[in-house]
This record gives sequence, structure tokens and C-alpha cells, in this order.
Amino acid sequence: MTVADFDASVVKTAEATLARVSAAREAIGAVIFGQERVVEQALVTLLAGGHGLLIGVPGLAKTKLVETLGVVMGLDALRVQFTPDLMPSDILGAEVMEEGADRSRSFRFIRGPIFAQLLMADEINRASPRTQSALLQAMQEHHVTVAGVRHDLPVPFHVLATQNPLEQEGAYPLPEAQLDRFLMQIDVGYPDRVAERRILIETTGDSEAKAKPAMTAADLMAAQRLVRRAPIGESVVEAILDLVRAARPGEGDPELTRPIAWGPGPRAAQALMLACRARALVDGRLAPSRDDVVALAEPVLKHRMALSYAARAEGETVPGVVARLVAKTLG
Repeated sequence: MTVADFDASVVKTAEATLARVSAAREAIGAVIFGQERVVEQALVTLLAGGHGLLIGVPGLAKTKLVETLGVVMGLDALRVQFTPDLMPSDILGAEVMEEGADRSRSFRFIRGPIFAQLLMADEINRASPRTQSALLQAMQEHHVTVAGVRHDLPVPFHVLATQNPLEQEGAYPLPEAQLDRFLMQIDVGYPDRVAERRILIETTGDSEAKAKPAMTAADLMAAQRLVRRAPIGESVVEAILDLVRAARPGEGDPELTRPIAWGPGPRAAQALMLACRARALVDGRLAPSRDDVVALAEPVLKHRMALSYAARAEGETVPGVVARLVAKTLG
């Protein structure tokens, strides 16, 4: 679909959606200071219909960001603190036996916290692989099966998981196949001095800014439909293909792919396409550009590829490799 294919009714709907998305971004910025890039990527993740993995040290407002997103986007949000003793049933729910007034017994399914439109999986790497798998399977299939009965998850359904990169004692790092279920890996860094000064002043007084709704779940779903209908130029499609294929050993430049043990698959290209369309919407545009591909290459690709042992021993990093790939293929 090209821009010319967009009829007047779609453009009118798009303009209303753009206004709501802009209001949502502004509402989030009134509560979360100094994390503009993180806020943008989190919004892109939701608008693209995906799940996000937020990685950062404690105290950088990851939890507050997710709570704020729930309020601003009008979503039913719940939080689960992941711990080593957390069981799959603690997330998915379980069947309990009940006895009626006539002494008859029957099973009733009690829903777990996964039945939310926005679930915050706090410190997801603290849970056992079994529990992680239960959550991540639901993320992919959008339903759970308990005692042979299928239970559909709410619509929309999003998971924003957090992970502390510092402490790995007693943690279970997510396997690569499970990381691939996250649309983006969002790195949360320290705020700059100006933003941190604002944080000090505005969060330590007798009153604090509160998040205000700017969208509803229906608005979000309409925006997600618009993302998939948005026009996309052939040059952007080719840029995505060039970048993803260049990151695969055996297909890309041997010098650039030398450090790469395995590269991103077609799901990475799909994720990058959706994310670019969503970023255009967040930025107030209908159609994405090559600049969107450049901006989103690292958060979309870096958890979908791995370096060889020799490359890691030489000090190579995935972000560094992705940056070189972007410079070579899109520069």
C-alpha cells in the first residue's frame, strides 16, 4: 500500500489517532522525566501490538513507567513480582473444587494475573524456566490451557517485563527462543542532569504529578489497526531486508558477520516492519522512513542475535555489531 492508496476516510481516522497518540505521549511525559527514548520505544511496542523487555538497574522508574502506561492508555493493568518460588499457576490461574449447597462438587477456574490487558512481569529472570515458559507461551498464543480447557486472554494483551542486568545470582536468564517473543529490548539508562534535577524537585515534595488517561483500550486497538494499514515505501522495505539479511552469517559481508554466531530470523524483520510503522505514528507521521529503521535497529535486533565466544573474548558487543551493520547497509 502506498500513501496514494489511503482514502479520505482513512486519513481522517488516522488524524484522530495521531492526536490521541500525541496526547498519550504528552501525558506520560508529565510523570516520567528524562526517559524520552524509553517512553517512545514503550509506546511503539504497544502500538505495534507487541511485548517489551525493559532492562535497567533499579531506581530508573521502570515500574512507574509501566503503571503510567496502564493509566494513560486506559488499560486494565496488573503487576507480578517474579521470584524463584513462583509457580505457573500463580500467573495463569488454577482450578479449585467447590461444594454447592446440595453438597455437589465441581471445579471452578480462578483466573491468574495474566488475565490483564497490560501485565508487568517484574524481574522476569528471577522466576524458574518453567514459570517463564508458561508466561512466554501465553504471550505468543494469547490464550492459556488449564486442565485441558482453553481460556482466551483479554484484548488487547501486552506484557512489559523488567530485568535487572546487575545481579545474576539466583537468576534464570531468558533463553534466546523466548527472548524472540519480545518485540523490542528497551534499555533504560540514567537520566541527564536536567531531568534528574526535575525528578528531585517534583517527586520529593508534598504533592506529585499523577498520570491521567489519554486513550482507551478501544483507541489503542484502533491505533494498532492503523499501524498495520499504514503505507510503507519500497525503499523502507528494502532497507529492512538489507539490514536483517546482512546480520546473518553466510549472507552478509563476511567481515561484518565474522563476530556473529547466529543472526536474526524472519520474525525480526516482521518486528522491525511493525515497529517502524508504529514509530512513525508516535512521531506524528503516517508512513515510516529509513530513519525509523536506523532508530529501531538496535532494540529490535540485539536480543535476536548472538556473538561467538571468540568475538566476546575480543570485547565485541551486539550493539556495536548492529551499529556497524546499520552504517554499512543504511549509511
